[in-house]
Amino acid sequence: MSVRHRLVLVCVSVAWLGANGYLGASSAPRWHRSESQAATASACAKTWIGREAEVEEFIRTAPIVSMKDVPIGVTKPKRGFFPPGGPVASIAWKPLSPGMHRGFWDSYKAEIAAYELDKVLRMQMVPPAVERRHDGRTGAAVQWVENVKGWKISDPVAGPDVDAWNRQVVRMKMFDVLIANDDRNQGNLLYDGEYHLILIDHSRAFTSTKDLVGTMRRIDRDYWSQVDGLTKEQLQPVLSQWIGKKEVDAIIARRDKMRAEIAKMVAARGESDVFIR
Repeated sequence: MSVRHRLVLVCVSVAWLGANGYLGASSAPRWHRSESQAATASACAKTWIGREAEVEEFIRTAPIVSMKDVPIGVTKPKRGFFPPGGPVASIAWKPLSPGMHRGFWDSYKAEIAAYELDKVLRMQMVPPAVERRHDGRTGAAVQWVENVKGWKISDPVAGPDVDAWNRQVVRMKMFDVLIANDDRNQGNLLYDGEYHLILIDHSRAFTSTKDLVGTMRRIDRDYWSQVDGLTKEQLQPVLSQWIGKKEVDAIIARRDKMRAEIAKMVAARGESDVFIR
């Protein structure tokens, strides 16, 4: 079995546990998992895969027992903790009302839009983010991903399967161009022990600019087929609660510019140099 296939199976096992293994006796909390099941899942930090609806409901409704400041992040997020035994131990709490913050447009709603678009594109790289109310404020509750490290883009962290890692990086760059995210940095790029890339902190994305933010040098053909097929009719019902019509239109406009840019790249360098294998 190749390393790449083994990485996929790790996440599949986590998804199976989420669907089948966490249920205890009828008197136990619905989200109960045994210690052995938790240990099995720990290698893959994407513990939400295959159980998205359950995780979303939990972080939306479970009681927050404590809250503490997060020492990093210019938007001053907090970390909220749930009672032990649930599918998620804690969340990043970001009650950023849409508007200017420290000279930048920020919105908690963009965090949720990033997760919802991730689901549309079947990326499985953005952790679950939902709207909830806490202590009189409304904001984004984002699953706090455990057992991960920050990655600096200039560092050649690739893991045992360089092609699999590079494909994730290419998709991340394409996603950021699509959503106009110009704030990707070491603080919001994470990877786990199996070198799965995880993307957080999208509060400055989804503006109405139609310009391409960032650059693309390589293209993942499979991922591009998902992006290329997006329509306003598809995005509007998914994203309209979180971003406005102008911002949805801007996604399509940027996608169209990506299409033109990719065509130029292919004309100049050839498909074999543009599209990753």
